[in-house]
Amino acid sequence: MANPVSEKEYLSPTLVTGNKNYSAVTSDIARPVESFPTKIWWASFSVALSLCIMFFGEIGYLIAKGMGILGINVPVSWGSFIINFVFWIGIGHAGTLISAILYIFRQQWRTGINRSAEAMTIFAVCCAGVFPVIHVGRIWLVLIWFLPLPNERGTLWPNFRSPLLWDLFAISTYLTISLVFWYMGLVPDFASIRDRVKESTAWQKVRKTAYSVLSLGWVGSARSWAHYESMAMILAGLSAPLVLSVHTIVSFDFATSVIPGWHTTIFPPYFVAGAIFSGFGMVLTLVIIMREVFNFKDYITTKHLDNMAKVTMLTGSIVGLAYATEFFIAWYSGNPFEGFTFINRAFGPYWWAYWTMVSCNVISPQLFWFKKIRTNPVALWIISIFVNIGMWFERYVIVVTSLHRDYLPSSWGIYIMTHHDFLILLGSFGLFFTLFLLFCRFFPAIAIAETKTVVKSPDARGYGH
Repeated sequence: MANPVSEKEYLSPTLVTGNKNYSAVTSDIARPVESFPTKIWWASFSVALSLCIMFFGEIGYLIAKGMGILGINVPVSWGSFIINFVFWIGIGHAGTLISAILYIFRQQWRTGINRSAEAMTIFAVCCAGVFPVIHVGRIWLVLIWFLPLPNERGTLWPNFRSPLLWDLFAISTYLTISLVFWYMGLVPDFASIRDRVKESTAWQKVRKTAYSVLSLGWVGSARSWAHYESMAMILAGLSAPLVLSVHTIVSFDFATSVIPGWHTTIFPPYFVAGAIFSGFGMVLTLVIIMREVFNFKDYITTKHLDNMAKVTMLTGSIVGLAYATEFFIAWYSGNPFEGFTFINRAFGPYWWAYWTMVSCNVISPQLFWFKKIRTNPVALWIISIFVNIGMWFERYVIVVTSLHRDYLPSSWGIYIMTHHDFLILLGSFGLFFTLFLLFCRFFPAIAIAETKTVVKSPDARGYGH
């Protein structure tokens, strides 16, 4: 028979501070959903929605005028759209890692951040999915090029050897599994909010009906929880390989070519580590703001921030090792084209982009060796911004520096992004934050049911009564 748990163990603050009971957990996390949006939310939503409208307006202008409004040219036929695509896919990886892999390994510190990370995954994949569609130029032919449609009308079947088609299947699978995992985790919390809604007004009746539908008739019985746990483990088992497979397939867009700087076997693990790195950078950026704005300091504690900083430092170090390995292999291979490509990256026309990437991705995360920085929200947030900037520049360096100078000096050229490239990039952030702000308004940003499993208060579980 197990030893009884001491009261001291239940009182020790770990992942939930403030000596919360179950009722307080539900009330605190549901408060942003149940209260009217604040002025900060309205101001942020207005800015994000404006950028989102500009994003789709720029896409419409691109369709009307053609690809000539962008900075792409003959040597750099892949421009900012592919850079943005890889960037957003990478950001979506932290959500699956936190949701699935940490769940499988029973890491309890995921409870404070998994819900927002899962939502971030869905919204980042939505942003990423736009770019393969618009980068082909003739958007009205996308279904013919990407989907295996019958060809009785004289059209061609998709090229199943094309990495772009691999992207379609990888991203659609990733989005489907992530969406199901995210939604099913929300079901018990929808039921909690449903039961708290008072049908005093017409709006409250609408909310009651909406959350009743979303909760799928959840009653919280022992049998329901048993099935729920089994389902969560199965979905986690399906999701975990996607962390490795999706960005591995994205890396094949580059690695299957013969372009110097791309044709390398290091790309799959290098891209996966970079994706987790950039994903955790974005998670830090979002949860630190949520922690302050919604007063979630008792649920997103310094322990959560410390652990995320450690993962960020680890993956940043792996990315730095990959940078060094690329230079070593270019030298060790004796291939003059490979050697020139990497020297050109560091000291050529785009040296500023390369050293910005190294400074943000390799140097700045090393500050996380110091615990005072890992547990300082302001310092963490600033470094997370540098990580996001650095990872965008990494994709810029990979795409541009390998294309603008290849085998023939006669085909060399310089790639310069136009203001339309920048506006579409900025607009994609508008789409992302519009979706995320709507999520924070209508859905619980922290998993209520899962947070209760790590509450260590004697009052929460009936001790002391």
